[in-house]
Amino acid sequence: GPDGKVATYLFARAVACPRTGKPVPLAPNWWLDKKKGGTAVRLVVERNGVELDEPEFEIVRGEAIDKRAADSGTISRGEAVSPWDHQIIDGDYIKAEAKAGRMGSILYAVAVRGPKGRDFRVPTETDLAAIRAAEAELARVAPRWESEDVIPYEKRFIGPADRSANYGIRTMRDLFSPRQLLAHGTFVEEFRKLIPEIREAISDRDRADAVLALLALVQGKAVNWNALLSSWDVSRQKMRSVFDRHDFAFKWTFAEFEGARELVRWGVDQVVDAYTSIAALLNGTEGTMRNEVPMEPGEVEVTQGNAGALDLKDGSFDLVCIDPPYYDNVMYAELADFFYVWEKRTLSHVWPELFVDELTNKEEEAVANPARFEHAGRRKKELATLDYERKMTAIFAESRRVLTDEGVMTVMFTHKKAEAWDTLGKSLLEAGFTIEASWPVPTESEHSLHQAKKNSASSTIFLVCRKREVADDASRVFFDSIEGEVRSAARESFQRFTELGITGVDLLLATYGPALSVLSDHWPVYSSEPGPDGQSRLLRPEEALDVAREEVIHLQRNRLVSDQVEFDPYTDWWLLAWDTFEAREFPFDEARKLALAVSGVDVDDLARAKIVSKKSGTVEILDPTSRRRRGADSELPGVNVDRTQFPVLVDALHTALYVLDLDGVAAARNWLEQRRLVENARFRSLVEAAVRAIPRKREEGELVVDEARLLERLVIAAFPDVEIPEPDTTLSEGQQSFDV
Repeated sequence: GPDGKVATYLFARAVACPRTGKPVPLAPNWWLDKKKGGTAVRLVVERNGVELDEPEFEIVRGEAIDKRAADSGTISRGEAVSPWDHQIIDGDYIKAEAKAGRMGSILYAVAVRGPKGRDFRVPTETDLAAIRAAEAELARVAPRWESEDVIPYEKRFIGPADRSANYGIRTMRDLFSPRQLLAHGTFVEEFRKLIPEIREAISDRDRADAVLALLALVQGKAVNWNALLSSWDVSRQKMRSVFDRHDFAFKWTFAEFEGARELVRWGVDQVVDAYTSIAALLNGTEGTMRNEVPMEPGEVEVTQGNAGALDLKDGSFDLVCIDPPYYDNVMYAELADFFYVWEKRTLSHVWPELFVDELTNKEEEAVANPARFEHAGRRKKELATLDYERKMTAIFAESRRVLTDEGVMTVMFTHKKAEAWDTLGKSLLEAGFTIEASWPVPTESEHSLHQAKKNSASSTIFLVCRKREVADDASRVFFDSIEGEVRSAARESFQRFTELGITGVDLLLATYGPALSVLSDHWPVYSSEPGPDGQSRLLRPEEALDVAREEVIHLQRNRLVSDQVEFDPYTDWWLLAWDTFEAREFPFDEARKLALAVSGVDVDDLARAKIVSKKSGTVEILDPTSRRRRGADSELPGVNVDRTQFPVLVDALHTALYVLDLDGVAAARNWLEQRRLVENARFRSLVEAAVRAIPRKREEGELVVDEARLLERLVIAAFPDVEIPEPDTTLSEGQQSFDV
C-alpha cells in the first residue's frame, strides 16, 4: 500500500439505485473484525444534512459501532435496500444490471498489516487513483493481450458448480477485476519470457520444464486468492480463497491481494513450502520430524490415465486404495476450468499437447453431472446417474482385475444422499466385490461453522472390499429372506458407532456400509416385487438402505424419548430431522425419506404445516418466528399465541419459544402455565427430547441454533429438573478454511 504496509483491499459489488441513480454498495454486513470490541465500517451518505453524490466510509470501533447496521448491511437474500432513499431494490433488477455489465465495485476499506499487527483504514485518494490507473493500463494493453492470448476470454461451462452466471459472470475473464487481470496477465507475459531463459540455464530439459511447471503453480495460487470470488474472513483476519467451498459462489464483497509486490512472492513461498513437505515424504525425513522411526525410501512410480482402462497386469497388486468422486458432490472438471484457462496461457508453451481443448474434458469425468445431459430434458438427472454408475462399475471391474485373489480394495466415500450410496453400491456389487467391513473416519473439521449450519458429513466411510466368487444363478436369493440380517447389521452398527461418539448424519451413513455388506454376501439379490415385465427384478441397494434407515430412526426415537411417550408424525419428524441431520437445511430427498420412515406425513404436508420451507433441492426447518400464523390461517398448524389446544405438539413448544423471544422468560412461563403445559408429562417429554435433539454447537460462546438458545432459557425457567446436555466444542468459522 501507499503507507508501506502490506494492504488487502476490501470491495463491495455495486449497482445504481433505480430511483436516484447513485451507486449502492451491496454488502451483507459491514464487519471487519468482531474480536476485542470489534471493528466495522460505517456507510455515510450525507454530511451536515447534505446528501453526498457517492457513498463514503468511516472505520468505527467498540461502542461506536451500530451493531444492527453492521449486521444487516445493504443486501440480504438477493434484495438490497438503497441507503439513498431507503427503498427496496428488487433482486431481479440487480441481476439484470449485472448481466448488462453495469454492476461495478466500490472500495470500502483497506486491511493493513505492519509490525504491530493488523489494522484497518478508509480508502485514500491514492488508493482510488491506483485503481483508476490499473483500469487505464489494462485498457491500453488489452488489444495486444487479446491478440497474444494473454488473458482468458473463454465462455464458462455453466453446470452444477455455478453460482455466479445469474450475476453476469459468463466468461472466465468476468471472474476478475481489471486490476486483478492486470496482475495475472503480467505474470503470463513474464512467464513466457522465462521459458527460454530457464531452458538455457538448466541443461537438463526435463528438469528445466519441471521448474517451469512449479512456477506455473505460483499463478494457480495467485488466481485462487485474487479474484472477484475471493473474500475477507472476519473471524481470522485473512483472505479466503475462491474455493473455500466447492463451487463458484457469488460474493457480494471481495478482497483483493496486493498484486504488485506481495502476490507472486507469497505464491512462491506457498509452492516452495508444499514442495519441501512432499520431498520430505519421499526421502524419508518426514517421519523423523515427528520423532518417529524414519521411513525407508522406496521406488515410486506415478502414472496418469483412465481408471476404467488400466495398463496393468492381471492379479499384480495386493491393494487398491481408491478415493473416487463422491457422485455429485464436487464437479472437479468444472472447477478446474478456473485454473486450466490460465495454465493454457503459460504451460501450453511448455507442453502444447496437454492444452488442445478450450476447457477441461468433462465427458470422461466420473461424476453425476446433469449439465452434460441438458438435451435430455427431464431425464438429465437419471442419465447423469447412469453415466456415473457405468463409469464406476468399469473402474471397480478394472480394480478387481488387477488385484490378487487375496487382495483388498479400500474405497473412501461419503455423501449425504442415499441415492449416491445406491449408485456406488450397485457399481461395487456389479463389479464383483463383497464388502468385508466399513468404518467412519473423521476427515472434516468436527466443529466447522459450515458443518453446524448445513447438513454436511464430517466423516468419510472406508469400505474394505474383496473379490467375490461368482454366484450360481440357480440359487436365487430374495430380499425378504435377508431383510432381518440387514436390520440386525444396522442395529449393531448404530449401537457400536454411537458408543464411539458418532452422531447425526455420520451415524446414519455409518450404517450404510454394513447394510451393503449383507447384500454383497448374497449378491445377486432379487426383490420379491416383480419388475415391469412381470419377472423378478434385481434389487437396488437403496431398498436395503431404506430398511437400515428405518432401524436407525426407530433407535434414535427410543434414545430421544426415553419414556416412549407418543407424539404426532409432525413432531416426530421435527425431532428426528434435528437429531439425524444436525442442521437446519438438508436435501429434499432425505427429508422425504425420513418422512416415509416416520410415516403419516410427506414433505408437502410438512410445508403446509410450516414445519419446513422447500427450496431448490433442499428443505429448511423453520424457526418459531417463521411459523407464526395470522388471520384466516390461525387454525392451521404453526405458532399462534391464542391457541389452547395443540394437535401438533411441536406447535406448543414453538409458540412458547416465540413468546420467550418476544416478551421474555416470565411471559413464556405464564403462557405455559395458563395452558397447564408445565405439568403436562407429554409436553415435558418433548422438551427433554428437543434438548437432546437440537445441536448445541457454539460460535464465540453463543449457541449457533436459535432454538437451542431459547430452549435452554425455557428449561431453566419452567423445567429446572430437565437435564441440559453439555454444549459441543466451540465453533470457529476459520476452522473450515485452510490456513495458508
